[in-house]
Amino acid sequence: MKAVVYTHSRPITADDALLDMQLPEPGDPRGHDLLIEVRAVSVNPVDTKVRKRADPVGEPRVLGWDAAGVVRARGPEVSRFHLGDEVFYAGSLTRPGSNSERHLVDERIVGHKPKSLSFAEAAALPLTTITAWEMLFERLEMHPTQAPPGTLLIIGSAGGVGSVTIQLARVLTGAHIIATASRPETRDWCLTLGAHEVIDHFADMPAQLKKLGVPGVERIFCVNGSDQHWKAMVQMLAPQGRIGLIDDPQPIDVRDLKAKSASLHWEAMFVRPGFGTPDMSAQHDLLERVADLIDAGKLRTTLAEQYGRINAANLIRAHAAIESGRTRGKIVLEGF
Repeated sequence: MKAVVYTHSRPITADDALLDMQLPEPGDPRGHDLLIEVRAVSVNPVDTKVRKRADPVGEPRVLGWDAAGVVRARGPEVSRFHLGDEVFYAGSLTRPGSNSERHLVDERIVGHKPKSLSFAEAAALPLTTITAWEMLFERLEMHPTQAPPGTLLIIGSAGGVGSVTIQLARVLTGAHIIATASRPETRDWCLTLGAHEVIDHFADMPAQLKKLGVPGVERIFCVNGSDQHWKAMVQMLAPQGRIGLIDDPQPIDVRDLKAKSASLHWEAMFVRPGFGTPDMSAQHDLLERVADLIDAGKLRTTLAEQYGRINAANLIRAHAAIESGRTRGKIVLEGF
C-alpha cells in the first residue's frame, strides 16, 4: 500500500525528511480493531514533534494522527461499526500513523463521520476536538449542565485546538470567551468562531484585560508558549482559578499559584489509547456527540487549507507550515 514515511529525524528542509514508500498491508483486524481505507488526513504539531524527536534508526515509520475514511474490515470484538461506515478519528501514538492507504485503529477511539461533512472537512477535527473537549469538560471542569463558569481565556486561539475550543465553549458552556491572536486575519477568524473579544498575546495581556473591564479570569487554556506567558497567566487568573496546558514548556514555577489557591491541569489526548484506560471509549462517545452537533449546525469544521493529495511533497509543505507557527485552523490532505 502507499504510505508516507520518515526513516531518520531530519529538519523539514532536508530532501529525505519525508518519503513516499510502498509498505505491506497492515494485516487483518483483531479484537476491537477496524481496518480503515483512509480518504483524508490532517496535520498537527505532534506530527512535526515526533518526526524531529523520535529517530526510527533507518526503519520506515508512518506519521499522522487525524484521519477520515471508510471501514473495510472489523475485528471479532467490534460492536459499534459496520462495513462501509464512514468514520473519523485521531489514532494512537503507540501504533503506526494514518498517512497510509489503509490503517488499523481501535473502535473505542473512533466516531461516525458527521454526515454533513466531506472526508476532508471531517479529517480536520478529531485530535483537536478530543483535546479541546477533554480540557474544557474534564480538566477545567466546565460542565455543560452547570451554571456559566465565568470567563475563559484561550491563549493561542487561531490554530486547530483553539479553533475548536472557542466553538465548544460558546455552544456548550455559556462562558465569556476571550481569545488571543496577533494578526488581523487570525483575530477575525476567532471572532467568526464565537469569541466575544480578542486580545494580542504578544502585547501586555493583563493591561488589555483591564481595558476590557475584566479583573480576572476563572479559567485559562494556554495552547502554546506557556512558559513565555506564565507570569502573565498567574497575574490574570482569578483566585481559585484553573490553568490548562498542552504544550511542552521550559520549567515553570508552579509555586506561583499558591497565593491564589489556583490549580494547574495537563491534557494529553493520547493517554487513553496509549494506556488502554478503562474509560478509553469516552473518546468514541465525545466524537459521536460532536458529530451530532455538527450535523445540527451548531459546530463547524476548522479546515482552513487543503494541500492536495497525501504524498511526501505535500506533507513536507504542511509540516513546514506547522513549524512556522503561523497557521490558521487545520491543513488537510485528501486521497492518494
